[in-house]
Amino acid sequence: MASPSQKIGGFFERVCGSNSTRERERERESEREREREDQRQTIKGRVVLMKKNVMDLNDSKASLIDSFYELLGKQVSLQLISATSVDPVNHYRGRIGSPIYLQRWNCTGSAVTARETEFEVTFDWEEEMGVPGAIRVINRHHSEFYLSSVTLEDVPGHGRIHFVCNSWVYPVRYENERVFFSNKKAYLPCQTPEPLHQYREEELMKLRGNGHGERKTWERIYDYDVYNDLGNPDKGPEYRRPVLGGSKEYPYPRRGRTGRGRTKTDPYTEKRLPLLSLDIYVPRDERFSQVKFSDFIAYAIKSLVQVAIPEIRSLFDKTINEFDSLEDILHIYEVGTNVTNGGTHDTVSNCISWEFIRELGRSDVGFCKFPMPDVIKENNSAWRTDKEFAREMLAGLNPIIIRRLEEFPPASKLEIDKYGNHTSTITKGHIEKNMNGLTVDQAIENNKLFILDYHDALMPYLSRINSTSTKMYATRTLLFLQEDGTLKPLAIELSLPHPQGESYGVTSQVYTPADDGVESYIWQLAKAYVAVNDSGYHQLISHWLHTHAVIEPFVIATNRQLSVLHPIYKLLHPHFRDTMNINALARHILINAGGLLEMTVFPGKYALELSSVSYENWNFMEQALPTDLLKRGVAVEDPDYPHGLRLLIEDYPYAVDGLEVWSAIETWVIEYCSFYYPEDDLVRYDTELQSWWMELRNEGHGDKKCESWWPQMHTRADLIKTCTIIIWVASALHAAINFGQYPYGGYLPNRPTISRRFMPQPGTQEYEELQRNPDLGFLKTITPQQQTLLGISLIEILSRHATDEIYLGQRDNPEWTSDAEALAAFESFGSRLRDIESIINQRNLDRRWNNRFGPVEMQYTLLYPNTSDFSRQGGITGKGIPNSVSI
Repeated sequence: MASPSQKIGGFFERVCGSNSTRERERERESEREREREDQRQTIKGRVVLMKKNVMDLNDSKASLIDSFYELLGKQVSLQLISATSVDPVNHYRGRIGSPIYLQRWNCTGSAVTARETEFEVTFDWEEEMGVPGAIRVINRHHSEFYLSSVTLEDVPGHGRIHFVCNSWVYPVRYENERVFFSNKKAYLPCQTPEPLHQYREEELMKLRGNGHGERKTWERIYDYDVYNDLGNPDKGPEYRRPVLGGSKEYPYPRRGRTGRGRTKTDPYTEKRLPLLSLDIYVPRDERFSQVKFSDFIAYAIKSLVQVAIPEIRSLFDKTINEFDSLEDILHIYEVGTNVTNGGTHDTVSNCISWEFIRELGRSDVGFCKFPMPDVIKENNSAWRTDKEFAREMLAGLNPIIIRRLEEFPPASKLEIDKYGNHTSTITKGHIEKNMNGLTVDQAIENNKLFILDYHDALMPYLSRINSTSTKMYATRTLLFLQEDGTLKPLAIELSLPHPQGESYGVTSQVYTPADDGVESYIWQLAKAYVAVNDSGYHQLISHWLHTHAVIEPFVIATNRQLSVLHPIYKLLHPHFRDTMNINALARHILINAGGLLEMTVFPGKYALELSSVSYENWNFMEQALPTDLLKRGVAVEDPDYPHGLRLLIEDYPYAVDGLEVWSAIETWVIEYCSFYYPEDDLVRYDTELQSWWMELRNEGHGDKKCESWWPQMHTRADLIKTCTIIIWVASALHAAINFGQYPYGGYLPNRPTISRRFMPQPGTQEYEELQRNPDLGFLKTITPQQQTLLGISLIEILSRHATDEIYLGQRDNPEWTSDAEALAAFESFGSRLRDIESIINQRNLDRRWNNRFGPVEMQYTLLYPNTSDFSRQGGITGKGIPNSVSI
């Protein structure tokens, strides 16, 4: 019989196991641990980020507080997420590795400028975790930081894996965590590795938001709204503006939603921020970089000084707010203290690290004066010639309006019942005397007659515009194509609504070229009225509406519906950089009620309303350059010619260079899309792509959703055409009509934006004044001094390339993808663009092509890609195609 002690011992042995049993179990556990250790590996990597700048006036204590948080153990952590191994406990998402923390945060300091900081990191990674496909980042600091990239070196079996992040990471009190995907491969939705599938969908849901509430600075939400933020009715009835978009009367593309409250006096108008506030909501990653913002502020400060000095001088002038002569205008370029000359500037600039102060000290232009516009650099009177007047319709700021004349006299498409008869009053007798012996019929048959026609576009608003201080006409200009390829102006028709009412038609005057006497002065004024039409239409329609406004819905839809893993997102994303931010700033200070555009361009308070009327005729498919050239009749299809088109004006610099660039873009898109979409069915059944296209049509351009011309997005061809048009509009088209603004329009007599009085009539005081002093009569008709200074200050800013500019054929990160086929196609694209640069340089040296330089001796370089330039110098260069609508 067992003793009590034996019984107790037996009990514990049965429950806990014998000593030998326990020992064997410990040995087995140790063996399993050794096996795990054998499987556990370390992956070394680098994290590149930019701390919140200590010069940020919104939070100058950011660096100090973050250092204190570090001491409390509240750090920045990173965790790898598997692309091949799921975690059943975490809803079958990719397994998450152990966290690592950024070390020595305080030791790296915080730069006064926007400099990047690099951290060395080491991750633990078990073999059963498979391949890292994403990374989880948690910021427990007080302040946000900008995460540029994370790079993993020597991932077992996979080598180097790169994460392009380029995003602001906010503290956990704003956003619990951020997930970034690797650039190892782009995936269609159906190809996404299962462990990453839910992460992909969740990220898109965060970017869409719920459509409610006012957006906050730290948010990344993309949503749509109408243009209900232009007016300020609480300030007075003269600041009331109609809501653009969402109605049949005022159709318009959508903008980014801010969710601000409504005004007291108008429940449909959104409240405006104070004028000097630049804290306008756009999704956080859409805001300007520190460098871009510093450039922008520096240019604005320069402009204020450049406007103020001549205005102060004018107070002591006998004619306040008037230029007394053309020489008087030249003084704003030639008079002033150039504080950037000399060796002192270089010494000081190199010692200063703040970006915006560096920009104030740039040596390309004096701080107190305007740079000399290219159009008057070589000859300050050549702009007045008929040849230059006509040349700028082909190689100037707005070379996308001129069209071939196909019927004579020119007819109107305005409704006869509403507006009466608007057929042109130009007769054969007006023009045949200057057509080198051809009749009108012969010239039309031989494609020799062309027209710049603003009659129908402006006439419906002319009575309202002329009820203000502006006094202008709707113009038609006929031109003849000569044997040397240049255009000769034949006649200009100036029209006004009939004095008895719009339904009675128009009253028109026709002017023809003259070289001597008062008739030559009258002819100069007629050309000025055309230039006013062209300037306003260019700024409001060609520039703002047809590039800035129409592209913004594509930016919003792409971020809401296409994952960063999607190949089309990767294709289009570079072409949306800074667009939402510059558009938000434009709505704040430029196109708003009483803004700079209303002050300096002829339609005044009707400016944006007029652009809404033009949007009724906007057709996405016609934005393709070949389609546009065919529609305007300046080209015909011909398979024997490059690009399948024969230009009827052979020396048409915009079209010639543009077709080269268009073809390069199209080839790049074809190669890229063909790799990811080898079959049409992949397009049709791509859920994200179809959602993107549906939302773009129904929401972003919702007022045009019923148009039949939208592609169905069922085939690869649909996708290729759509992406090519988007890239063309955002890059080359915008470059062609934006970056020549100061080179051509910085001298306002060449491109006046306002006309203040009608054409002088014989027997009037104005007519006598024109006879006595034609230049003074000219200046009293066009833009006055204050608006001139404001206008050229504005276009000086708009014409400058930023110092962080990224040109077509360039990427901000060479590791934007790891797909070899896509990288090879992009390299080929860049090589083709560099070839185009050489071709353009050769053309500009060939004196056969008169329209490439003209009487002003100003080479056409607006479609010079500048892909070969990595200097990041910026400035007013008159060349270079940035990737996006960014200024």
